[in-house]
Amino acid sequence: MISGISSSLSGLSAFTRTLSNTANNIANVNTDGYKRTRATIVEDTNGLPEVSIEKRDTPGSIIQETDGTLRELSNVELAEEFPRMIISQRGYEANINALKVEGEMIGSLLDIIG
Repeated sequence: MISGISSSLSGLSAFTRTLSNTANNIANVNTDGYKRTRATIVEDTNGLPEVSIEKRDTPGSIIQETDGTLRELSNVELAEEFPRMIISQRGYEANINALKVEGEMIGSLLDIIG
């Protein structure tokens, strides 16, 4: 049963990191030259979730200023970030619920034993 708690806590940690990554991308949507990062949940050697973060070096839009200089905008697409945020939120909620159920099961077991 303790492994269930460990799995849920690992899941919470992974979804916290992915949500934090998405929030960072959204916060920098208007930062010139910012390159977004993508957080992906992968399995570690123990079968637990782990977050892999990679930088996306695709260029942002280039605009020309009135004085003729060029500047590169951020490559963050809000249409991609908001669904990722919702997925992370739902994953976090699922792990919280699994943790609650695990706690209820342990409580029931202690009631039976006691």
